[in-house]
Parts: sequence; structure tokens; C-alpha cells
Amino acid sequence: MSTVETGLAADPAVPEAGVVDHAAHSPHSDPGRHAALLDDVPTDLEGLSRVARNVIAHYRAAEVDLPEEGRDDIHLRWVEAILGRDRERHDAPLSVPRAEVSRVQGCCRDHTLFCVAALRHHGVPARSRIGFAGYFTQGWHHDHVVPEAWLGGRWMRFDPEPTEGTAALPDPRNMAVGEGAPFLTAATAWRGYRRGELDADRFGVDPSVPHRGPEFIRDYVLREVAHRFGDELLLWDVWGLVGSPLQTDVALVDEVAQLLVAADGGSRDAEVELLGRYREDERLRPGRWIQRFSPFDDRARVDLVTRTETVTSV
Repeated sequence: MSTVETGLAADPAVPEAGVVDHAAHSPHSDPGRHAALLDDVPTDLEGLSRVARNVIAHYRAAEVDLPEEGRDDIHLRWVEAILGRDRERHDAPLSVPRAEVSRVQGCCRDHTLFCVAALRHHGVPARSRIGFAGYFTQGWHHDHVVPEAWLGGRWMRFDPEPTEGTAALPDPRNMAVGEGAPFLTAATAWRGYRRGELDADRFGVDPSVPHRGPEFIRDYVLREVAHRFGDELLLWDVWGLVGSPLQTDVALVDEVAQLLVAADGGSRDAEVELLGRYREDERLRPGRWIQRFSPFDDRARVDLVTRTETVTSV
């Protein structure tokens, strides 16, 4: 395993407020039979981000037209499967340049999960965060997923997708957090909406599509807590309260969002309560079966235990 080269010392210990071991693989981040491919992936955040972009092409933001026959790549929920698909197309280390058209098609969730998997492989606690980025389009917050790594005694949040900083995001590899941060967690956005402090209709997939608003933010709060505790599901997966009418169990969502924000602030009590609720409440956690929708208008019933899916409509 390589040494972390971020200028900050890696801390292999569980973070002070943590109640789960973020250095241990989840079923989704486990590279399985392809683990050796991650041995030589750099763990400095710049190098890691470069490899993530080299392996995975964003299916909506690619600079070229991606082949239609690779469209199903976006449903590869397991890192082991993502690496397996790369192996089918490339017989070279992950850092060797790939043509964009031959990369695995995915999105921010996949870039993030790749980074999380590589960091965990090298013993660095890491997790994915779900929320909204305000630095791609002025006046709009896109749904987004970014990684965090426990480095130098703190969670360092970074975005592997931008190749360089901008005025809206000066340093993608060391993102600011807190008040006025360029990335808002879903819980923070939900609480802002509930207090009447933000316009929920400016939070969604893209200004050009109708997927936005309060219900959209609510669903991302549920996805945020799932990702926090190792269920790094696709952004179009549905389970429990996800996809239910907006007024269903609003009080529960309020409480979960409050616990997420408190846990981010270092409250171990909040983290413990949040984990307990997640494990016990079927409205929050996915069971064995979930529904998988798709940006390409198909849907499937997914068995998370056998890792199989049955397409139910097109």
C-alpha cells in the first residue's frame, strides 16, 4: 500500500465522533477479485481524482458522444463490477490513459465511490456525501456526490471531477465546509428549505429538467444517511420513504436531517442515534429488495444480496 501524499498525515483511527469504521469496505466499495488493481492507485487527492476520471466518464458531462452500447454501465453499483467492466476494455493499470469513449460510463456517485474504495483499500477512512453543488451553474444547485477522507484529524471533502479550481470552487481537492460552503449536504439543504431560507426549486438535477424541489431534496436526505452508513446506492434507486409523497413522515425527515448536521458538527450522541434509527427503521434503510429507475427510462427490481436485477419495464 502506498503512502498518503496530501501534506496532511493520514489518521487510520476511527474519527472521534464516528460509530462505524470508514476504513473498512462496504459491499459497494469492496473491489473483490480486482483489489490488486487499486494497489498502485495514488492516494494523494489530486492523483486519485485523475485516475477516477480516467476510469469513469460522466454519462451526461463527457466531452464526446459516449457509445450507446455502454449505456448500461451506469447501473454498475459495485466497485468490483466497475473494475471488472474496465478490465473487459483495458489490459493496463488504471492510471494508463483510456480514451473517453472506452471508459466506464457513470456519474458523480461512481467517481466518488471509486475514490472511497481506493482510500479504504489503502487504510484511509473515507465516505461519500450526498448533497448539492452550487459551483457548476450560477444560481443553481445540482444534485451531487463527493468523497471525504479522514486526513490530519479532520474530514477533508473533495470533488474528483473538476480538473482545476474556479472562482466558485477555488480548490476542488480541499473544499470549504460550513456556512456558505460551495457544496451543501442534503440535510443542510432540507433544513434551509424548512426554515424558508432557500428556494427548493433551484435544487435539482439541472435547470433544463423538472427533477427538483422539496421532494427531491427530501429524497436526497434519505440517500445521504444511507451513504453515510455504507449503503452507497445509485442516485436512481428507490426504497422506503424515497419517492413517497412529500408530506409523508416529514417529522422523521426533519429529525434525521438534524441528526446528520449535528453528527457533522462532531456530536457522537447524534451519530449513535442516527445509526440506531437507520438500522431499525425500514423507512430509512434499504432492505434486500429495492427498485432501480434509470435516466434512460427503464426500471428494475434489484436483489442486493444476490446482486441481480430483473427489468420490470422499459
